[in-house]
Amino acid sequence: MPTSDKSYHHGDLRRALIATGMEVLAESGPASLSLREIARRLGVSHNAPSRHFATRQALLAAIAIAGYEDLSARTANAGEGAQSTEEAMVRRGLAYVGFALERPALFRLMFSDQIDRKAYRDLDLTAQTSLLALMPQVSAAYGERSLREATLAAWSMVHGLAQLLIDNQPPPELRAGRSDLKLAEATLRAMAHFISRP
Repeated sequence: MPTSDKSYHHGDLRRALIATGMEVLAESGPASLSLREIARRLGVSHNAPSRHFATRQALLAAIAIAGYEDLSARTANAGEGAQSTEEAMVRRGLAYVGFALERPALFRLMFSDQIDRKAYRDLDLTAQTSLLALMPQVSAAYGERSLREATLAAWSMVHGLAQLLIDNQPPPELRAGRSDLKLAEATLRAMAHFISRP
């Protein structure tokens, strides 16, 4: 473990702060996330994080941006090799839900009101870019008809499903003994079939 700020250079400390912030977030939620705690874990002075993040909010925004970037990469690559555009949409939806199930605290943070997006324009732009990336995917699967509305519908369904699963909301009667991912896959296939109907 590093024992001084000198252990980090050329931007490494910033990346380490974000990575450690994600660990704290996953372990105990956003309430426990502080710059001082992260500095302690990294073995740097309690003032060291302020060189990269002036406030806790700034760190939360950077963590959320990293989350959107990861989510975008996962969903973009998930449809590769699919035999149909509908199958590609199912795979991308499953990647979205899988991200939420693997990293529920980060997923909640990304879409919460804990960060003032007006104060962190880069977060707002990253989130918009991530979500607007769905449009060409929806267009490829379902054509240009009501593309904006279809994109919002597809995102709403996948996001709602992810939220229901991370909150353990589906009752046993709907689960039918299926794991979260198996239930998600079956649900996404039903969604894709419904959306693709003329």
